[in-house]
Amino acid sequence: MSAVNYAETELSNPQARLTLESHPVHPFPVPERGTQYQDSILKGLIPDESELTAGVKIEPGTAYGFFTDTSLCIGCKACEVACKEWNNLPADGPFENDHGRLALSGQSYDNTGRLSCTTWRHVAFVEQPGRATEMAPFQSQWLMMSDVCKHCVRAACLEACPTGALFRTEFDTVVVQQDVCNGCGYCVPSCPFGVIETNAHDGKAHKCTLCYDRLKGGLEPACAKSCPTNSIQFGPVDELLRRAERRVHDLHEQGARSAYLYGAPGGPGATAGIERLNAFFLLLDRPEVYGLPAAPTLPSTRVRAGLLNGLLTMAGLALAAAAAITTTRRS
Repeated sequence: MSAVNYAETELSNPQARLTLESHPVHPFPVPERGTQYQDSILKGLIPDESELTAGVKIEPGTAYGFFTDTSLCIGCKACEVACKEWNNLPADGPFENDHGRLALSGQSYDNTGRLSCTTWRHVAFVEQPGRATEMAPFQSQWLMMSDVCKHCVRAACLEACPTGALFRTEFDTVVVQQDVCNGCGYCVPSCPFGVIETNAHDGKAHKCTLCYDRLKGGLEPACAKSCPTNSIQFGPVDELLRRAERRVHDLHEQGARSAYLYGAPGGPGATAGIERLNAFFLLLDRPEVYGLPAAPTLPSTRVRAGLLNGLLTMAGLALAAAAAITTTRRS
C-alpha cells in the first residue's frame, strides 16, 4: 500500500478522524508569568515549567505522550543528545578496536543506527531514490524521523513482564523499574516495535521513560524541550491527536497528500489490539520505509491460535504414532 493510500485510509476512518480546526498548529500563548523568569541563571526550578515551554500543566491522571511530526524533522539529533544527557546514557555506535574511540559506521549520516538499551531516542535518516536536481524547489530526498518508545495503550512488554518491573504510571506511560527487573528478557521479543532491550552490563531491561522523573517535577521531557523545529511535541494525548489531524489536513491542502498518522486510534500502527500509541507519528511514506511495522500485533492475541496449533500438532503426532504401532503389530 502506498503512502497516499495509507493517508486516505487514515482520514476516511471515522474512529481516527477528529474535528479539524483552523487555528495554528504549533504556536501557543506564553503565560504572563513567563515574564518573571528572564535571568540567564535561575535560583531554582521554575514551578510547572512545562506550562511555559510546552503550554501544558502536567497533572497526574492525564495521558501524556509525543506527537512526532516527521515533516518538520531536520535530523539535528538534538533530541538524542538531550535524552542521553538527562538520563546519563553512554554514546552508542561502532567502536575502533585499537583506541576505543567512536568510529563512523560508513552507512549513513545516522551513526547511532537504532534504538537500544542506551539509546532511547533515535533519529533515522532515510534517503529516497532520485536526484535533488530533479525535484521541486525547496524539497529534499531525505526522510527523517525521531523514533522512541510508543508507550502503547496496550503494551506488549508490560503484558509479558512476570515480575511487575514494567508498570503504567499515573501519566499513562510505561516505565521499567530496574531494581525489580530480573533480566528474563520476555519483554524484548514481545515488543512489536523492537524498542526495549536488555543491557549486557547489568542484565536489566531499559527503554524510554517519557522522562517520568521530569513529569513528576513539572518539566517537559528533555527531547521535546530541545527540539528546535517542534517536530517532537509533548502534551495530553487527546490534544495532540487533534493537533495532528489539523497538521495532516494542512499538509494535504499544501499538496503533501502522502501525509498520514501512524499510531492514532483505528489507523496504521494501532492494529491488532494495541488500540493507540501514546507516542505517535506523522509519516510521509509507508511505515516500513521508516523501519516501523505496517500492522503490529500483540503477542497475546496469538496465544489462542498458537495453543490450538500446538494441540493439533500433538494430536496428529499421537495418531501417527498409534498408526505406526498398529502397523508394526500387524506385520
